[in-house]
Amino acid sequence: MERTYKLDELAEAADVTVRTVRYYVQRGLLAAPVFRGRDTSYGEGHLWRLKLIKHLQEERFMPLDAIESELIGRTDQEVYAWLEREKHAKSRPITPITPVAPGTPHHGGPYRAPAVIVGGGPAAPRWVRIVLQDGVEVHVREDTGVDPEALARRMREALALR
Repeated sequence: MERTYKLDELAEAADVTVRTVRYYVQRGLLAAPVFRGRDTSYGEGHLWRLKLIKHLQEERFMPLDAIESELIGRTDQEVYAWLEREKHAKSRPITPITPVAPGTPHHGGPYRAPAVIVGGGPAAPRWVRIVLQDGVEVHVREDTGVDPEALARRMREALALR
């Protein structure tokens, strides 16, 4: 028999706030709870999704829109399997930032990291990471149509004005 949770129990088990659970239900990231009299009841599938969402945000730096597109149509069992793979996956090394010589294609400043894959699904977005200055970097998803080099150049200019 599947375990069920009240709203506050689910939030505590997933290490999120009650407000976060309600927001995810409203946004469609979580299915609406089952109503049992005056109370709502959440199942293990809700817990697995919450844990996966939290993991993807904190460990893979995925925005909610990307997570939502990855979760659409996935069964609770698929979400559970993905969560288990994430828990057992070896941590991925951070892509090193490599110097790029001036005048080379894609040169937007002294450093540019290659595109990196973020996410766990087959349609994971590709991101370009560009360091603007020490401690400041920008990430641009490749499919946005934004030229990351031009954006970085404009941002560096704006930072220089301060």
